Amino acid sequence: MDALKFLLEELENQWEEEITIKRGDFLVRKHTINTNLYLVLEGSLRVFIEDEDQDHTIRFGYKNSIITALDCFLTNKPSLFYIQSLKKCKLKVISKQKYMSLIKADVKCQNTWNMMLESFVYQQIEREIDLITFSPQKRFQRVFKRSPQVFQEIPHKYIASYLRMAPETLSRILKNLD
Repeated sequence: MDALKFLLEELENQWEEEITIKRGDFLVRKHTINTNLYLVLEGSLRVFIEDEDQDHTIRFGYKNSIITALDCFLTNKPSLFYIQSLKKCKLKVISKQKYMSLIKADVKCQNTWNMMLESFVYQQIEREIDLITFSPQKRFQRVFKRSPQVFQEIPHKYIASYLRMAPETLSRILKNLD
């Protein structure tokens, strides 16, 4: 059984509430503290940072994925990230306190959580390598191979941001696939 599936089964009756947010609403804003963990039931979200002139998409969340402002979740300090809905979203919510008490109460849950964190770190390493060493075409191919669902769930302008390319470049790459 994969780690996420196991963890979701363990959390089945532990979620504290279900919320709905409209397209464009923020789940988390930069400089705020939000240590909740969310399960996406419907819709899609993006995690991003901003500099003076543009946003930089870091990650996506869509159906059956867990999303949080991980920097804030781990440190209890204000987040450097925004999490914004790209489509209307339904989310289940659990507080960090409740989640961590559940994780700490069961060795199998602790091991699963550690596996998920390790997987996340590895994904970030892969992404960093992609951005530093590969051409836009190759970055597209690698992300498409790893996460084809992204291309069904997420608007192309945010995928372009994630891939660190202009939307026009992504359009050309997609056009050449046909």
